[in-house]
Amino acid sequence: MRYVFILLAICGIVVSSLALREHYREDQSPCSINDKWDCGIVNKSQFAVVGKIPVAVIGIVGYVLIGALGAIRRYKLLFSAAIIGLIFSLYLTYIEAKVLEVWCIYCVISLGIISLTTLLAIGTVIADIVRENAPKPAE
Repeated sequence: MRYVFILLAICGIVVSSLALREHYREDQSPCSINDKWDCGIVNKSQFAVVGKIPVAVIGIVGYVLIGALGAIRRYKLLFSAAIIGLIFSLYLTYIEAKVLEVWCIYCVISLGIISLTTLLAIGTVIADIVRENAPKPAE
């Protein structure tokens, strides 16, 4: 399972890096599809930073952490990190939907990645607990 978490983390890092590129882009965003889908508007909004740190950087760091925890099979900690990431991502999704009323394709993909990561982490933690509590075969 660790390779799945590592792969998902790599995908998250790539998507977050693309969002970070949009944050600093000076010209027209290539993902400016229409008035409802524009990564440039989302990634340059006041909600695209926490303090002075771009949200995309927080995403990159979070996915690096998730990948590292997956690599060393620390699934309970990975689950905790994924839950925090999911809550933050859902907050940002609310901002896109209700405040900005503009969507970023990179953000939506990241929401999918962190959602899948969280679901798999739940399953992995539950499976580990079941294995730990299963009766041992007689020798």
